[in-house]
Amino acid sequence: MAATLRATFTGPDRPGLTTALFESVGGLDVEVVDLEQVVLQGQLTLGLLLAASHQDSDALARAQEQLRETASTLGLVADLAAAEPQFTAPSSRIVVTVLGHPLRPEAVAALTARMAAAGANIDSIRRIAAYPVTAIELDASGADVQSLRKILAAEATRVGVDVAVQRGGLNRRGQHLVVLDVDSTLIQDEVVELVARAAGVEAEVRGITEAAMRGELDFAESLERRVSLLAGVTEAQLLAVRDDITLTPGARTLVRTLKHLGHKVALVSGGFTAVVDPLGAELGVDYVRANVLELEAGVLTGRLAAPVVDRASKAAALVEFAYRAGIPLDRTIAIGDGANDLDMIDAAGLGIAFNAKPVVRAAADTSVNVPYLDSVLYLLGVSREEVEEANER
Repeated sequence: MAATLRATFTGPDRPGLTTALFESVGGLDVEVVDLEQVVLQGQLTLGLLLAASHQDSDALARAQEQLRETASTLGLVADLAAAEPQFTAPSSRIVVTVLGHPLRPEAVAALTARMAAAGANIDSIRRIAAYPVTAIELDASGADVQSLRKILAAEATRVGVDVAVQRGGLNRRGQHLVVLDVDSTLIQDEVVELVARAAGVEAEVRGITEAAMRGELDFAESLERRVSLLAGVTEAQLLAVRDDITLTPGARTLVRTLKHLGHKVALVSGGFTAVVDPLGAELGVDYVRANVLELEAGVLTGRLAAPVVDRASKAAALVEFAYRAGIPLDRTIAIGDGANDLDMIDAAGLGIAFNAKPVVRAAADTSVNVPYLDSVLYLLGVSREEVEEANER
């Protein structure tokens, strides 16, 4: 008799099955070496590995008989076999999260094939969300995180899903700092264009924005030119702009859930404090950094009252907020969509491109291309059920 017994049970699930199986071998001199159970649409699969002590070499044979008899009584199909014990050196844990809208079989096949080719062994798979996107987590081992991330990013683009590859372990479960860009990320609008609309210069401001996106102007120069066109806008008009903001679907759920779980949240924006600060207060975020518009007698002068919050200062804000929160940089997450977010995405432990431009997707650790911002939670291992529980309070 080999030193271990491998047993797998399948069949319709109901309360008490697991108890009955273990009670059937409870009086034998065996120990549980490994155990895993999953229920899918009411069907149970339970895997069990037992080992016998050296004092009772016949214990596994009796355990096999008892388990087979009990399984038959319970209406379960049993697959039992003696197995030689396997001792493997511990390897680094990897978590691969896949988001699909929808998630098709061919996408799963393509990704798992690429994982296998890279030497990654899939140890377990679980579904963490069924809507508004389907999200699954694959625990794996045996591959390098950075190389697997590149391989799966390319494959994910080809098959039309989003994939994140992260190191597993305790670090993933600790407190995080999540830093969000605001324009076209947390909200669906561009703040400067909302203010420009109030000033009647939206077309001119949009033209400057497009020139900056083409690389004809750097961000600081383009912002100063746009702000100069806002001269004369009143505080009352700025207040009205706040009411015109449209949050990205899932934004409020994302922040509320992160806060409920004890994480820190920051907004870092190339927009303006007059709009972003109240938004941050409403959502209950911990830190806010944005540009300050100069006001005189309640009217915008067309100038900024502080240094420009540009690409470099966004990254500096992430580092500063992490330091203030006592959170290491490898537990920071940056989420953005534009070139102005590239430095903070690079500085963060996990950089996420959210419905982003190609240059940002290429630079980020992972991309989320579904329109729901709370899908980011699945990359932290938060299930849809946990999201709903957090938002019921």
